[in-house]
Amino acid sequence: MKTILKNQLRRFRRDEDGSALVIEFCIFIPILFGAFLMSVEMGLYSMRQMYLDRGLDIAVRYVRLNTNVAMTHDQIKTIICDNAGFLEDCDSSLRLEMTPVDPRNFATFDQQADCVDTAQPVQPVRGFTLGQQHELMMMRACVRFDPVYPTSGLGYAFEKDGSGKARMLSSSTFVQEPG
Repeated sequence: MKTILKNQLRRFRRDEDGSALVIEFCIFIPILFGAFLMSVEMGLYSMRQMYLDRGLDIAVRYVRLNTNVAMTHDQIKTIICDNAGFLEDCDSSLRLEMTPVDPRNFATFDQQADCVDTAQPVQPVRGFTLGQQHELMMMRACVRFDPVYPTSGLGYAFEKDGSGKARMLSSSTFVQEPG
């Protein structure tokens, strides 16, 4: 029995049938696996973006229709987080900006988004002003999140802060309704 098994293993080792297939397998499997990882990351990123956009749209609608009601940054942040269900740790990773915008001089709007960097001390709220009636306003939300696969594919390509969190932006422009 032992010699039969030994002979079969020796014959298997010497056989060269299928060796070209092994090389192709070794080349294409990492590519296919990488594509799979990137598709999972992109799907979750798209879902997070959809929830952030939804939460921001609901908050913007509330602010736009309640012009005469005094609201704080934290109240609007709570509205967004309550309606953006899939964002993990939304209260501490969401950063809002709301500023009036001159439609004739839009180029002066600060293009650099204000995001929370969890590796640094929290900065005071920047650019949060409740608008007046008939005033063009822009609200921008920035969320920091942990990529699912931070060392491969799309998770590796994200711009990350000091703690390894990627950022996601959503913005909305609206006009304050008359009271």
